Amino acid sequence: MEKILKTENISKSFPGVLAVDNVSFGLQSGEILALIGENGAGKSTLTNILGGVLNPDQGRIILEDKEVSFQSSHDAIREGISMVFQELSLVGNLSVAENIFANRHPVGPVNNIRWRKLYRETEDLLLKFNLDLDPMMLVKRLSMGQQQILEILKAISTNPKVLILDEPTSSLTEAEIDYLFQNIRKLQDQGMSFIYITHKLSEVFQIANRVMVMRDGKYVGTEKMSTITEADLVSMMVGREIINVYGAASGNTMASEYFRVENFCREGAFHNITFGLRRGEILGFAGLVGAGRTELAQSIFGAEPKDSGQVNIDGKPVKISGPRDAIKNRIAYLTEDRIGLGLFLSMQIRDNLIAPFLKQLSSTIGFMKKKLIDRHVREKIKEFAIATPSIYQKILNLSGGNQQKALVAMWMGIRPEVIIFDEPTRGVDVGARVEIYQKLREFALAGTGIIMISSDLPELIGMCDRILVMHQGEIKGEVLPDDYSEELILSFATGLNSQPLG
Repeated sequence: MEKILKTENISKSFPGVLAVDNVSFGLQSGEILALIGENGAGKSTLTNILGGVLNPDQGRIILEDKEVSFQSSHDAIREGISMVFQELSLVGNLSVAENIFANRHPVGPVNNIRWRKLYRETEDLLLKFNLDLDPMMLVKRLSMGQQQILEILKAISTNPKVLILDEPTSSLTEAEIDYLFQNIRKLQDQGMSFIYITHKLSEVFQIANRVMVMRDGKYVGTEKMSTITEADLVSMMVGREIINVYGAASGNTMASEYFRVENFCREGAFHNITFGLRRGEILGFAGLVGAGRTELAQSIFGAEPKDSGQVNIDGKPVKISGPRDAIKNRIAYLTEDRIGLGLFLSMQIRDNLIAPFLKQLSSTIGFMKKKLIDRHVREKIKEFAIATPSIYQKILNLSGGNQQKALVAMWMGIRPEVIIFDEPTRGVDVGARVEIYQKLREFALAGTGIIMISSDLPELIGMCDRILVMHQGEIKGEVLPDDYSEELILSFATGLNSQPLG
């Protein structure tokens, strides 16, 4: 099979970091090539070079036997390479049609937008991919899953020869993932080639023809899916064998209940939610997108309002009117959206790691204790193995896995007794996952109760002492370790089965 795209000796450096080191590889025509590696392996830098976002320091890009160079992503799109980034680029206050054809609107003789043609072309595109959306609907009214699909559709609308997808399923339900894969295969049959970046190794085996591995900016190897196992890929990615990703359970679940949520209700989100948490327990919350898990967690933490309900700690009611009250009661909430809500990206790692408990690090007259702060930050960077050249490095310059570890380290400063962790390993590579799981095990062993919300069923089964399953704002069932299976959990999550707590 002929190569549609290849690179020769591509390198790219940033201050203090050799991000891509002499990488050469080829993409075959009509192929789906998975690109995997730990956070910081160089995947995004390499694909940003291919997509025209970055210029290489050295090396060549050859597209259809012709050497090409790009000064912008628009140059790459014109040549036939489109890229869908992990962070969405849609504008919420514009319509579906305006987003799909952004900067490419059909215009009339005086440069006026031809709205009828715009909506007609959008309808044709939506129909082609069996999407039941109104072209005039504002994007902010779409679910995260619909927006992710729309972002991909926007890239496809340019008729690329090569489409680069960076973590395209991070916000999708299982049904939406199936829909996406069907359309990727349809486009593949039409001759389109794909570079598919993911941290979900199960997806690599579902969708890819071959898989390419990077580590520390270097090319490690490319293998056919028929000749490789998941364990082989993990070893190639991290440079060592990982026997047990999730670690050993603490067995510390016989402790008494100390944290209880009673009769939590919020109209349109969740109702009549009651559950307890034991010291040292890892309690999982499963459910499909829209089940109400995140809304419940935010209301427990006081970040969003509730209509009714009570939180009890050690048998005593506590009033939580906002996050400040939750922090005072040593309840930490680690959001699923570390980019938008969890971290201060433009600020230094030093400032992020002290954000939830500034009062404890300041004098009685309000001056910050610099030596105490620097010592605390350096200890946390070491404890959580955060790869950063300096405590003054901006968070936005860290890899996704290191950002996630920084988010955990930030909240450990309040010495929490309850940790609510929403999608703890979303967009995080297997190496960083192992480190995060290990830390959660350590917290549980020390007696901290953990509530883990996750859409990754193997993660819940591997980590949790029991799992509560939500469907349409209600807890539909409790699953204990002896009964763990994805099928049983999904039967509750889809509403096919119901066994309320009681």
